[in-house]
Amino acid sequence: MKNFDQYPKSVKKMVRYIKQEATKEQLDELGKVIEYAINKRTLTLEKTSQH
Repeated sequence: MKNFDQYPKSVKKMVRYIKQEATKEQLDELGKVIEYAINKRTLTLEKTSQH
């Protein structure tokens, strides 16, 4: 796993927002959005590695 400092500034800002400001409803929605994006990217990577 990457050292957290090596991630883009936008990721670090998002994590800070989640830790400090996000409401329960926002956390639920962000969790869904992040899970969807990760799953979509994983599928894309799996398809490209099979060729």
